[in-house]
Amino acid sequence: MSFAIRLDKQTEVAGSVAVNMEWARMPQYGRYLDEFVPGQVFVHPRGYTFDIGPMLDFARVFMQCNPLYLNLEYARAHGFPNIPASPQMVFNVVLSLGVQNDSEKAIANLGYYNVQFLRPVYPGDTLSGYTEVVDRKAHSEDKPGIVSIRTLGLNQHNQVVLQYERKIMVGHRGDRLITTPASKTPFKFPWIEHPVIDLPFNANVYLGGLTGPNTYFEDFSLGDLIVHTNGRTITDEHMSWTYLVGNTHPLHFDRVYSTSLSGKMSGEPIVYGGLIFAWLEGLASRDVSENSVWELGFTEGYHTQPTVSGDTVAALSRVVATETIPITDKAGIVTFQLIGVKNITAVAALETYGIDLFMKENDKQKLNKTKISNKIFEIERRLLIKKRPM
Repeated sequence: MSFAIRLDKQTEVAGSVAVNMEWARMPQYGRYLDEFVPGQVFVHPRGYTFDIGPMLDFARVFMQCNPLYLNLEYARAHGFPNIPASPQMVFNVVLSLGVQNDSEKAIANLGYYNVQFLRPVYPGDTLSGYTEVVDRKAHSEDKPGIVSIRTLGLNQHNQVVLQYERKIMVGHRGDRLITTPASKTPFKFPWIEHPVIDLPFNANVYLGGLTGPNTYFEDFSLGDLIVHTNGRTITDEHMSWTYLVGNTHPLHFDRVYSTSLSGKMSGEPIVYGGLIFAWLEGLASRDVSENSVWELGFTEGYHTQPTVSGDTVAALSRVVATETIPITDKAGIVTFQLIGVKNITAVAALETYGIDLFMKENDKQKLNKTKISNKIFEIERRLLIKKRPM
């Protein structure tokens, strides 16, 4: 069915319509603490179609060195029909799709948990985001509470490509404007407790020279500590990238909003944390993940200090587990603790803070230790990494 509308010459009418200040509307997005209900499911707006141009731009801007996300022939040789999107891009997009419902009113993101990448995303794939409210913990009326959520990213075939848990700090609404109601579209939330990864991995391919010689599974042993040489100075570019991945929280791109806040978040727009994670991972990639064929997931990660334009970030990785897997003798799993610092080199951070750098910041108060002002991020990540060719 189609229809046609004839367009006559448009005339100006605004001057003939009286302004009624009482009719002003101020739509509000996100949720306050008292608006989250355990069991509630949000169907997130818009969706996101992946295109090869932005996929390659993301991999390059965020300093990804794994050719799987940069080199079509390399990807095909390893069994992938096309270049897959960087898992970091997938994570950023799915999280951003949920901001309008989940966290646009949040005070802080408290952590990422049980993040699992279940299948690749290719050019032309369209992802939709869904969130289930798991728990809500309220304190007194003058203190924010904590909301626990689960989020899914589904492709156009209704297959789960990513699932993760997150905790956010949210204040009570009080006398503030009520937020726009979320869609009530019925949706059965298909969280998978013990997922099986659908990965088209050809383990028998080795393309000499495209990756470094010291990043195979055998090159990592329990306790190894890798100090990544380069840092990355972040500019106002972060504001455009925030919207390029679909994040709608004004804290990341609206100076009028960010300077109106109180506390340590007041001032310049805060760099969206997912982008910080992506830059840190990219800084680490040529030392730990060039020969990775999949990011299995990450957990227990959080941002310990905010980052703004002009800050320089750097990274360190520590091997905290290695696993052989029975299904293949061509690859194994390495778990890394990834640490991010700002405005100090990774070498200087290690020399200055030593083992305290690798202690969880949230545990330091009970250990009578001072939190590290230069430390901005910590997380554990599991990578499937090729073994060295025989």
